[in-house]
Amino acid sequence: MRKVQQELRERIRALPGMERLLRVLDGLPPAYLVGGAVRDLMLGEPVVDVDLAVEGDGPRTARELAARLGGDLVPHERFRTATVRAGTLAFDIAATRSETYPEPGALPMVRPAGLDEDLGRRDFAINAMAAALQGDELGHLHDPHGGSADLGARVVRVLHDRSFVDDPTRLLRAVRYEVRLDFKMDEPTEELAKESARRGALATVSGPRIRDELLDLLAEHAAPRGVARLVELGLLETLGGGLDGDAGLVASAKLGASETGADPALTALAALVGSEPDAVWVESLGLRADERDAVLRAARKAPQLAKTVRDDLPDSVIHALLHCEHLETLALTLAHGAPGGPILRYLADLRAVRLEITGDDLVEAGIMPSAALGRALEETLRKKLDGELAGREEELRFALEVARSTS
Repeated sequence: MRKVQQELRERIRALPGMERLLRVLDGLPPAYLVGGAVRDLMLGEPVVDVDLAVEGDGPRTARELAARLGGDLVPHERFRTATVRAGTLAFDIAATRSETYPEPGALPMVRPAGLDEDLGRRDFAINAMAAALQGDELGHLHDPHGGSADLGARVVRVLHDRSFVDDPTRLLRAVRYEVRLDFKMDEPTEELAKESARRGALATVSGPRIRDELLDLLAEHAAPRGVARLVELGLLETLGGGLDGDAGLVASAKLGASETGADPALTALAALVGSEPDAVWVESLGLRADERDAVLRAARKAPQLAKTVRDDLPDSVIHALLHCEHLETLALTLAHGAPGGPILRYLADLRAVRLEITGDDLVEAGIMPSAALGRALEETLRKKLDGELAGREEELRFALEVARSTS
């Protein structure tokens, strides 16, 4: 146990900005590093989010820490938590608490409680550990639910039988931890997950909460395996939206996103919703308008483009086909089997092509503003894309010829 504490102590101190935080904790209520940060430290993985729990007045402690660090405080009143930022140091802080759920899928009601109760409200044993941060206790592991043993066994295990009933988003989170950590739910947890799927537990959860967990899963490198797991557990169909559980298409969509610079999670979501997406379901997720439009456009348009884009198309035709499309559409078009050459050429070279002339140049040369002027510029761009025009003078001469012949 002393060896574990020593290793944790060293790893905690090595976290960016942590020595600065440790120095200002003197005289404050007992404070602990909790949740995923402890799990990842014990696994030797990078820590992304630093979460602190204090046995005492959480908001007051957060204000005091922000003042001592000379940082900023962003309170979150709903759960009496706060985010403290001081230079490169950032952490979330909350008072230890217990939670009760007024109904399945609802947000919890919270009340103050000790550390053990706080750890007992968490989703899985591997996230229900805490490491002390003050004095000689620094690095001491609090592990009342056997999380460290589960790390060794590489399992994801809920803390009680109603865990998925209280918060069904844990079903998606369990799959995410499986694929991120290469763990597996233990048998009782998997049976609870399957039973929750049969009962349609995820139907009790709001669209935005589904969105957050689903996009987090789809952002994982091993998202295709996660999709296959959702199908295996019977969870995908309970999400609604008539989702297509084609893990192979999701894998290709993720690859297409890496090649085009598209958002990988949104591209994977577009693959899931299929070529005839349930727009009402997508709308229910509460995505930003640009994200919603990107998903729906990619889902509908990519299968069509995959049949149209060919290697032998002139550059002007490639530009005309692709210039209005989101990156997610291009990524999913690749996933549906379109040749990569034209799409990657568009992104690397054709997308940035611009005329050296403008409509003002044509007006100055005597062309009246009209549809003919716009057609002349379009035709000139087409010729330039196909390498038939070079330089401002050639562009202007050709555009004037087209405008005068069609006006």
